[in-house]
Amino acid sequence: MFQLVTNFFPCGDQPKAIAGLVRGIQQGQKEQVLLGATGTGKTFTMANIIQQTQKSTLILAPNKTLAMQIYQEMQGFFPHNKVEYYVSYFDYYQPEAYKPESNTYISKKVQRNAGIAKMRLKTLNSLWSDDFVIVVASVAAIYGCFNPTSYRRVVFYLKVGEEIRTEKILAKIIHLGYQEGKNLNGGNYQREGDSIFFMLGWEEDYYFRIVINDGKVQKIERWNKQIGEKIASLTEIAIPPAQDYVADYVKEGEELGIAAEEKLFAKIRQELAARKEELAKGGKLLEAERLEVRTSQDLQDLRDRGFCPGIENYARYFDGRQPGETPFVLLDYFPEGFLTIIDESHITIPQVRAMYNTDRRRKETLVKYGFRLPSALDNRPLNQEEFFQKLDYALYVSATPGNFEMAKVNHQPVEQIIRPTGLLDPVVEVRSSANQITDIMREIVEKASRGEKVLIYALTIVMSEQIASYLREKDIRVVYLHSRLEIFERYQAITSLRRGVYDVIVGINLLKEGIDLPEVSLVCILDADKPGFLRDTRSLIQIIGRASRNKSGKVILYSDTGEKTKNMLGAIQETNRRRQIQEAHNSQNNIVPQTIQKPVKDIILDPVITASVERAQRGEMSEKELLKLRKSLRRQMKKSTREFRFDRAIVLRDALLDLEKSRAKTVISKTVI
Repeated sequence: MFQLVTNFFPCGDQPKAIAGLVRGIQQGQKEQVLLGATGTGKTFTMANIIQQTQKSTLILAPNKTLAMQIYQEMQGFFPHNKVEYYVSYFDYYQPEAYKPESNTYISKKVQRNAGIAKMRLKTLNSLWSDDFVIVVASVAAIYGCFNPTSYRRVVFYLKVGEEIRTEKILAKIIHLGYQEGKNLNGGNYQREGDSIFFMLGWEEDYYFRIVINDGKVQKIERWNKQIGEKIASLTEIAIPPAQDYVADYVKEGEELGIAAEEKLFAKIRQELAARKEELAKGGKLLEAERLEVRTSQDLQDLRDRGFCPGIENYARYFDGRQPGETPFVLLDYFPEGFLTIIDESHITIPQVRAMYNTDRRRKETLVKYGFRLPSALDNRPLNQEEFFQKLDYALYVSATPGNFEMAKVNHQPVEQIIRPTGLLDPVVEVRSSANQITDIMREIVEKASRGEKVLIYALTIVMSEQIASYLREKDIRVVYLHSRLEIFERYQAITSLRRGVYDVIVGINLLKEGIDLPEVSLVCILDADKPGFLRDTRSLIQIIGRASRNKSGKVILYSDTGEKTKNMLGAIQETNRRRQIQEAHNSQNNIVPQTIQKPVKDIILDPVITASVERAQRGEMSEKELLKLRKSLRRQMKKSTREFRFDRAIVLRDALLDLEKSRAKTVISKTVI
């Protein structure tokens, strides 16, 4: 069951909010809204709701950066439970498309992030194998994935003593997407005589060894790859897929074999024949030939290897769905009665709406011109109606809920305005944009002298890079952050700011919702008076909130005239309303606002390491334990460097730096005592 581990207790508005939302779920209320001001501890409230309801939970975030932050926080709150991360595994994604006006075919081009791909596979396996799982995801959760029934069916079970040939085991794991490799890495296998070695698709540190003797499984062992030692002897094993999709030919009462395989292929060939005839009647002979060549090659690959490029376009057949039927997605892996928390709902829900129409228009063109079968249209994200039909319990969370979710609760949300820290909403100033960069530089120097940090919000990627370049020339420690950076680079920039490597981040929209940076005491918003969604009232409130985690929080809105627009005025009024509520609470309870103290967390994919580092930062680890942990991290860092996995090596290095700080604090504390 879920076990929340924390030294904190709900306070401020949290107890009332938690009690109300838990009561609503227990009474069967399907949809609720939490209007939680920035810095009021919404993630802690989420964790308490999960603990008290004991429901497997999907947390949807509007971008990868925020999803990563929530993921790490939930790992800290639930170190003994499975907490998973599920976002798009593409750092770069150019979908397959066709532009008929210029007769231009654009092939699918992707830069796949292997680390995230492994985390996605691990997520599906955790949901398949455990009833108590927290998944933090982006809207990638509404895109089609492997049918959960097929997933369960293709999982390969082996027991010690089972009679089976080595070749059959190899055929099974190859079908599951495992590939032979010179080095044993995630998703690879090797054969040595009658021994088969393989590593699960998401694994990095452990592999399995299966020993077959006289046509019978003699041993199933788990080994530590790092030290080359056997960890455990098993009596049985369940081997899950190592790919997103693998062909599932097995139906009820059938064995995996040629008959089931050909039955599926026959359906695809039947669709191909019908579509070719349709294209030929319309005089589209080139399109018909193009479709014939592509589909035939795909079928050959499926027959030979169990998968093909673009295999997801045949998902309807593997899933056993009818034309137009709702695709299977991540939500289908959750147990009945699960909870969905839609964080920053005012952003996330519109994203859900937009995905289906964009995908549909692109694929209709591909089908029309013979690049794909009509069944490719069924490889798609959920539409809005389908998405909400799949939710059992929904909690919409935002500091600025949208009209859609507010209408769901008759504009009566549960409010969480008071911060446990006593921190006030920041003071907001409006200044003229004349000489704004010079003005900002003076502010940066003042803040940096006190160890405080600054965020600058620009309107475009080019503008953010130009401002960062100019400030760098002036010897200001600055970094830019925008959507063209891959997820680990973005998060590294944020953690580097918190560690003191930088004093300033220049961003656009990625630093608006949810990012928790208590070191930031100043937010500068350029072009605050410009029309558009980046500077509407709701967006301005969100950006202003980035300075609400520091007792010296201040926000400067720069406008051409120095005057307030309607959007600016609305944001300032709401900020002042929340500030007054907090001031009254502080006065009544004799609370002196204190800046949030929050340890820096890194992208360490092993939750055991993450939990250990946090224990050390809290001072809960002995000197002997600290020494052992440091040696382990140093060994892994050197190994990652040798393997050219520099992103992981940097993360491990930073974890070591944090441990050194923890040790220094411990020594000082003991000296004082």
